[in-house]
Amino acid sequence: MAVANRTVKKTTGPKNLTFAWEGANKKGKFMSGEQLAVSEVVARSLLRQQGIIVRKITKKNNILNRGKKITGKDVALFTRQLATMMKAGVPLLQSFDIIAQGHTNPSVQKLLYDIKTDIESGSSLTQAFGKYPLYFDALYLNLVEAGEQAGILDEIMDRIAVYQEKTIAIIGKIKSALFYPISIIVVAFVITAIIMLFVVPAFKQLFSSFGATLPTPTLILMGISDFFVAYWWLIFSVIGGGLWFFFYMWKRSRAMQHAMDRIMLKAPIFGAILKKAAVARWSRTLSTMFAAGVPLVEALPSVAGASGNIIFYDATLKIRDDVSSGVSLAYAMRAANIFPSMVLQMVAIGEESGSLDAMLSKVADFYEAEVDDAVAALSSLMEPIIMVVLGVLIGGMVVAMYLPIFKMGSVVG
Repeated sequence: MAVANRTVKKTTGPKNLTFAWEGANKKGKFMSGEQLAVSEVVARSLLRQQGIIVRKITKKNNILNRGKKITGKDVALFTRQLATMMKAGVPLLQSFDIIAQGHTNPSVQKLLYDIKTDIESGSSLTQAFGKYPLYFDALYLNLVEAGEQAGILDEIMDRIAVYQEKTIAIIGKIKSALFYPISIIVVAFVITAIIMLFVVPAFKQLFSSFGATLPTPTLILMGISDFFVAYWWLIFSVIGGGLWFFFYMWKRSRAMQHAMDRIMLKAPIFGAILKKAAVARWSRTLSTMFAAGVPLVEALPSVAGASGNIIFYDATLKIRDDVSSGVSLAYAMRAANIFPSMVLQMVAIGEESGSLDAMLSKVADFYEAEVDDAVAALSSLMEPIIMVVLGVLIGGMVVAMYLPIFKMGSVVG
């Protein structure tokens, strides 16, 4: 039976070094590359196991050869490659060698070789992955353990790869939907600050020689500019400190997370997209775990963490408690009052027909497509809105600065 939480004590050992080598394969063809190992002797032994006759081997400067940070995309790619090789019948240890040698990031290579070493020493794949919780979470471990126990590890790795690819894709779409307006807001603020600090003061010196009463919009703009010039340090400090405090509290305060996630789900335009994305991730995760044979009660805590929203997280834990007491999943989800009616109906049908994983997968497909369409529509909608906002903001300031010049031209005329 799969276990949702586990604590594995990480053992320390000698650090792997990177060795550059040149040699030939069994057919005499020249080859070169890099090999991670704890010593030159071990590196030669590993290469010899791969059928390579080493002619030259040197230790590289490992300080300069530190790899980049391992990302979720790296883990997803590794999972897909491992699933493909296992389905093709490639032995597990050889699969790790092939994937590691083909990866360009030394950090990923080291991780894979360390996992391979653990497996060679007698650890199961679940135990080897469990030593690296930063890259393999409880959901990942639960699924791998279920696959090992059922003897369908290749199928489970394929399911995990699909799940990770879908999750990364939907997170990327949400980020792209939010990035565009945020970047425009930042650019607009920078342009406004430059105009207030440098452009308006120059016009103010020019207008001081007119000796005439300036239009009201120009006087208002000059007053704002004077405030910027006098208190620019306070403005930037308040904005920077406010953003830092906001994100600091968001990460550490549960009340803040509740409030922000609730506000984001109810926000106009963006709220609907975020809710559809949360439902898609929730459904995809539960479908993947249920299809892997993980019991529903044990799967729900991992599903809660994978939803990406604390409102869904708390609701899922309440659903877990209700299901544990004998309530059906569809009824418990209805009581949570956050799921669309279509999801509730599909889950009810899935429970009655015994095809809950398939129904949840269809729900996830539907809402992922909904997110795709919503993001595409939002992108096309945001462009004219942003153009209008920037036009009013920047254009308004330009007109306010040129009104005295127009007024002077009409007097001269």
